[in-house]
Amino acid sequence: MAARTRSLPGRVFVFAFKAILWFLLITFLWVLLYRFVPPPITATMVLDENGSGRDWMSLEEMDQAMAVAVIAAEDGIFCIHDGFDYEAIQRAWEERQSGERQRGGSTISQQTAKNAFLWQGGGWFRKGLETYFTVLIEFLWDKPRIMEVYLNVAETGIGTYGANAGAQRYFGHDASQLSDLEAARIAAVLPAPKTRDATRPGSWTARYANRLVARMGQVRASPLDDCL
Repeated sequence: MAARTRSLPGRVFVFAFKAILWFLLITFLWVLLYRFVPPPITATMVLDENGSGRDWMSLEEMDQAMAVAVIAAEDGIFCIHDGFDYEAIQRAWEERQSGERQRGGSTISQQTAKNAFLWQGGGWFRKGLETYFTVLIEFLWDKPRIMEVYLNVAETGIGTYGANAGAQRYFGHDASQLSDLEAARIAAVLPAPKTRDATRPGSWTARYANRLVARMGQVRASPLDDCL
């Protein structure tokens, strides 16, 4: 008796189901690998025509001021959220709907997911993948590892990636001996690393860095950095 042949919709369904299973398995193992191994390169680095200078430094070696500075600048509830700041997302959505200037709603976890596994730029498809990878890293990594990867793959200058390479570029020494102002200036550069400079900051960047130094004191005096 001849074997029954699946219909075209049936074959499409089976193919899609297998593809999804393979995607879930590969991405799970990929994220799990980076729990223990530094990401060797990222899509952003590959696509950067200015090069990708970087020098990995563990969170334990890095001056604590750097992690405190990015919490003060980027994600005040980093230690307590599950990967997403829902109030910030809501505010960003309301600003988008009203046509006002849009502020970023991404947490350090979301930025780490984007920087380590995806590419820059917008679009709902990339944002959906970012959400998926954020859930994975929050599940498979601890907060110190998320911070460590973030501080090593974030763009800190033209052709420069990571806080350690940024410290060497701007201040002539590595990130193990950062002052609060130096860490704050690197954090101030992160939103626009191709147009801001930590050594010769513009007036806005300099003022912002000075405000971050004050916020860093508040972070240290609170539980906001206890997870590190």
